Amino acid sequence: MVIDGGENVDEDLRYQAISRVRRKIDDELTTDVEVLRENHPELYEELRQVVCDPEGINTSSEGE
Repeated sequence: MVIDGGENVDEDLRYQAISRVRRKIDDELTTDVEVLRENHPELYEELRQVVCDPEGINTSSEGE
């Protein structure tokens, strides 16, 4: 994986990948979260739990 900075990863390529992820977080993900919060509070809560408490992820298919 480029972002983890393995032995054979070009630093410029790594920087570009990290920048793309940051841009997506700032632009796209922020908008998606707002849409979920306003229109699908249950899905928003599921997302919040996974992001804020990844150790408590429920791997069952409940609710699908």
